[in-house]
Parts: sequence; C-alpha cells; structure tokens
Amino acid sequence: QVQLVESGGGLVQPGGSLRLSCTASTNIFNLAVMAWYRQAPGKQRESLAVATRGGITTYSGSVKGRFTISRDNAANTMYLQMNSLSPEDTAVYYCHGGGSMGNYWGQGTQVTVSS
Repeated sequence: QVQLVESGGGLVQPGGSLRLSCTASTNIFNLAVMAWYRQAPGKQRESLAVATRGGITTYSGSVKGRFTISRDNAANTMYLQMNSLSPEDTAVYYCHGGGSMGNYWGQGTQVTVSS
C-alpha cells in the first residue's frame, strides 16, 4: 500500500506564495502520473496540475502561470509551487499518484488565503 503525505499548507496573505510537498512511501518513479487537486467548501474536487514520469506537465486554466508542479524522484516527493495566491485559492489540497500499483490519495493539507 502506497502512502502519500502532503505538507506545506497554511495561512498566507493575498499575493503570497506557498510550496506544497507530497512525499510517497514508495519510489515515485513507480507512479506514472502524479497530480495535485483541491477542494473548496461546497465545491467539487478539481484537478490543478499533472506531472508524468516522463516529465510532461499540464495545468488547469485557473492556475496556469501561477502554479508549478515538479517531481523529485530522488526524494520521492512531488511539489506544487503556488504564487500570486488569492482568496479563491483557499481549499484543501490533495496529491494523487497513479500507476500499475494502483491509485492513491493523500490526506490533504489546508491552504487559506486571507488578509
């Protein structure tokens, strides 16, 4: 069973930055696709950014140009660098990993953007 643990969430002012981390209990090379999602209160979970094992990254329109996803295979960790944050980015952020071993979710980390 693969475990994913997010960290790095917290309270930040509008316009600020945060970097989220997602550390896996396995070599993330085994996870062909890793992604970040978020879920705001009363809303559906939405996909934000995807990074494949081969280095391809894609972003949703709501975060493109502001967020950057990356994978560090040596550290078994995926990151989400978030810049120019606004109150609309307030949500619980989840990491996901998928591959031949299955599909796995982290427990989520809260990000609150407020002055």
